[in-house]
Parts: sequence; structure tokens; C-alpha cells
Amino acid sequence: MSDTTSQTSQAGDRSKVAKIAPADRGRTTIADGVVEKIAGMAARDVVGVHAMGSGFSRTFGAVRDRVPGGTRSVARGVKAEVGEVQTALDLEIVVDYGFAIADVARAVRENVIAAVERMTSLQVVEVNIAVTDVKLPDEEEEEPGPRIQ
Repeated sequence: MSDTTSQTSQAGDRSKVAKIAPADRGRTTIADGVVEKIAGMAARDVVGVHAMGSGFSRTFGAVRDRVPGGTRSVARGVKAEVGEVQTALDLEIVVDYGFAIADVARAVRENVIAAVERMTSLQVVEVNIAVTDVKLPDEEEEEPGPRIQ
């Protein structure tokens, strides 16, 4: 008799699980680094953004990029705080000379919000942008290409 009861309760449990949509049968978490990479890529896509990060982080990144096996960090200049349903972002950008900083910042904010919300389904509550430098036309590149061709 106990076998019949356990079979009946197991069948009842399975029918309860079957009524739950597959998408609701687990939890998805998104790491801060994932959001930072998405935001970094989206910010770099905006015309007028020369680079991401403060002077120190760009210098350190340039050294790391030259080390064999080193990779470019698309998240340089981006800091994200990710919750269960929301995220907030802080970005540091360098703007090319001649571009209106307010317009570039607005375009970066819009592009970052669209990309992060589309790819993660997280609500972006704020995108703070700090313009850390302006790239002048006659300034030498901090990250020159290889010297040997």
C-alpha cells in the first residue's frame, strides 16, 4: 500500500512541475564582468569616443596588451553593480577633440542602456559618465602599433 501512495504522490509532484513554465524552473545570474563587457563594447561603438578609462588604466592596459598572451580589456573604464533585476554603471571615457562632450555622453548613455537591457534583461537604473580626457589631433597615440613590419 505504501508503494501505491508514494507512486501517487510522485505523479502529483510531477504534474505540479509540469505546470511550471520551463523558463521559471531555475535562476539566472549575471556577473558584473559580463555587464561591464557589454557596456564597454557599446560605449566604444559611439562616434567621438576615443578610448575608455582613466590615464592610469589606459597606460597599464597598454603595457598589458604588449605582453605576449595579453588581451585587450573591453571592460576597461567600466564599473558595474549588478543586482537581481537592476544594474548601475560608471564609465570613464576619452572624447576625441571637436566633438560636443554632452552629445557624446548622451549617445554613450543611450547605446549602453539599449545594449545592456537588450542582452541581459536587467533594468539599467543609471549610467554615470566621467570624461577623463580629450584626445587632441596632434597627440601621439598611447598604444602605438608594432614597430616592426
